[in-house]
Amino acid sequence: MKFLKSAAVAASLLMAGNMPSGACTRVVFLGDSTTNYVMVGRTLDWRTPIPTNLYVYPAGIKKQSMPDGPMLTWTSQYGSVLAVGYDGGVTEGMNDRGLVMNGLFCKGTIYKESIGPDDNTPVMSLSVLVSYFLDNFETVDEVYTWLQQNEFAIFGKTFDGGTVSTLHWALTDRTGETLVMEYVDGKLNLYKSKDYRVLTNDPPMPQMQAINDYWKAVGGVNMLPGTVRSSDRFVRASFFINHVPANVDYAAAWASLSSIMGTVSVPYGYEIEGEPNVSSTQWRSIADATGGKYYFKFAYSTADFWIDMSKVLLKPGSPILKLDTTKYEELSGCVNNHLKKSEGFTPLW
Repeated sequence: MKFLKSAAVAASLLMAGNMPSGACTRVVFLGDSTTNYVMVGRTLDWRTPIPTNLYVYPAGIKKQSMPDGPMLTWTSQYGSVLAVGYDGGVTEGMNDRGLVMNGLFCKGTIYKESIGPDDNTPVMSLSVLVSYFLDNFETVDEVYTWLQQNEFAIFGKTFDGGTVSTLHWALTDRTGETLVMEYVDGKLNLYKSKDYRVLTNDPPMPQMQAINDYWKAVGGVNMLPGTVRSSDRFVRASFFINHVPANVDYAAAWASLSSIMGTVSVPYGYEIEGEPNVSSTQWRSIADATGGKYYFKFAYSTADFWIDMSKVLLKPGSPILKLDTTKYEELSGCVNNHLKKSEGFTPLW
């Protein structure tokens, strides 16, 4: 696998009605040394429903980061399950090595400006950014090393009536190591640790950690902030994920994480005027990094459903599979039998 190296990071991040990663909460459950469970829960919140289909891509697929111009090209080394918004862009996913990646809204993000038309920096469309990392890396350490040695520009368009999609990302591997990627004042900042178990939206990580430290002094058993604001969700999630038992069986681990995601979800139908990123939870997911199951639930659904990656062919030459969620009013349990052969989604560059 060859990666293209560039000279500068540039970004004009404007996303098309493709994959708005709105206000969200991301929480990592870490089991103890006897269970080693690693599960990543995520809510996606927005003022309108976001049509989302699930795709399973095998290894061995040739891809590119843009339709033309300077770009990254690669052949996927790993298979992955992907949540694709508007059938045009990847919001999140997990590969068959247990690497999980999620994109979350962060309205304070400022990206570096493009150098100009003569710049040969490869450009990455947001529609495939998550796929790039899931296709090519097995661990957080590999991603961290690559980001320190390589740079790329990011491109997209506006969505949902002109909203500018400013994002930050988090990756977690099956060891529980997490990497947070944030752009602040044009600089990409990386935060890597098993301690980074929660991510919401703005402010950036250092300020958010300072807020959380204040509430640690207050003590969560005495009081926790209860609004749907990003910092309040961060504090609640941080307190609970660090105060549920780690030495539990699989069902209890999943239940702990699932119930925590409920405490940070925004009631369906609720929104704050002028703050589309602080709105209803549209769907949630739980990615089981150690067991290979990807759970999903729409807010209006009565049950969770999941894809079991251990029971899907992911070797080169296997077909791309799609779960078209619009064809099913209710999904429950393992939905591998509902996966259909597909040409794959068409990126909204």
